[in-house]
Amino acid sequence: QLVESGGGLVQAGDSLKLSCVVSGGGFNTYAMAWFRQAPGKDRESVALISSDETNTYYPDSVQGRFAISKDSAKKTLYLEMSSLRPEDTAVYYCGATFSYRRLRLYYDANDYTIWGQGTQVTVSS
Repeated sequence: QLVESGGGLVQAGDSLKLSCVVSGGGFNTYAMAWFRQAPGKDRESVALISSDETNTYYPDSVQGRFAISKDSAKKTLYLEMSSLRPEDTAVYYCGATFSYRRLRLYYDANDYTIWGQGTQVTVSS
């Protein structure tokens, strides 16, 4: 089970840190990701991380502004967001999938087998 937190209402240019706590075992075997979905739009990835934490990926829209990380001791996935823009407004979801290949990134939302309930991020102009 995944439980996200940390969303809220912020102004453009502000920062926000999202957390996703993983219950149960296997945290170190999960490749994980943050996706977001705005009203009327498809779910899109904003940050991916491999199970061994060595590989990450960010789309151009958030490159340099968002940072994904894993804390194995706390079994928590983080997304640090800075220089937020109104177009970042969406429900943010964390996803996890068991990965035999520790360096692999999973780009498709359909690859993820476990999802959290989502946390709303709203950025006002």
